[in-house]
Amino acid sequence: MSHPPFFHEASGSVRFWVLVDGQLLGASIGKETLHHCFRPGAVGDQPLETYTSHAPDIDAAVRRRVAQGSAEPVMLREFDLHEPIGKGIE
Repeated sequence: MSHPPFFHEASGSVRFWVLVDGQLLGASIGKETLHHCFRPGAVGDQPLETYTSHAPDIDAAVRRRVAQGSAEPVMLREFDLHEPIGKGIE
């Protein structure tokens, strides 16, 4: 069963699900994080549209967090969207 992503007005975040090891896990990313990471120069950007345009990168960040031990629901931050370099974030 597929769950489409949606913008949750009360929390100001896009909520979505990612398939990890055969299981759908809930996750979210704030509209500010989406704006700063993917469209910093944009005015009036739409969080759901931004998520959809960058879903593969965002979903990969969720999978990294889960691999590091995060439990559902995974709430992404700006830090999570940067690929690790070497053994740490550089």
